[in-house]
Amino acid sequence: MPHADSAMIPPGLDKVAFWAHVHEQLSHLLAGQRSWVTNLANASSLIFNALQAFPEFGTGERMVNWCGFYLSSELFPTPRLRLAKAIAQDNQPARLLLGPFCGKPACQLINISPDRARGVCADAYLQEKTLLVQDVDAYPGHIACDGETKSEIVCPLLVTISGEVKAIGVFDLDCLALSGFDRRDQTGLEKIVELVVDACDW
Repeated sequence: MPHADSAMIPPGLDKVAFWAHVHEQLSHLLAGQRSWVTNLANASSLIFNALQAFPEFGTGERMVNWCGFYLSSELFPTPRLRLAKAIAQDNQPARLLLGPFCGKPACQLINISPDRARGVCADAYLQEKTLLVQDVDAYPGHIACDGETKSEIVCPLLVTISGEVKAIGVFDLDCLALSGFDRRDQTGLEKIVELVVDACDW
């Protein structure tokens, strides 16, 4: 099957079946690849295009307008071939950097240091739990990368290292509609995020 066909959605699915289908398709797409850059890029594309093909979201007023990842800056490699200006990494505040995504251009970084952290992504990362926000304008400290976004769901990427759970990033979906996501979306997305994390070498 061509890789692009992974995002095709059979007719007649409800939300639970939709997320189960996306999970299955993504598991096949990620098989045999361990690069987190490659896998997060394909995951963003598959999920974004599948959501546009799913009637409950589609491309109209309930469209998911952004789909992607923010990762801890610790995961990004030091430049090897060209470095325009030396930067002392130890002096940089704790932050999430923009990773693979689909949608309009987004915020390049999100501060997660205790005294500067704000917004849904930072809170989901620091609390290590999924945040389901029905009205982003009512959320304290919301960072508006796209003023058209009305609701949002953010799932933390969690890995277990030496028996300790550690957040390494977040997966973020934005929607044009108020109350765009529900608990069925949360359950499906948390399983997908777990799949993605387990499929990558970090």
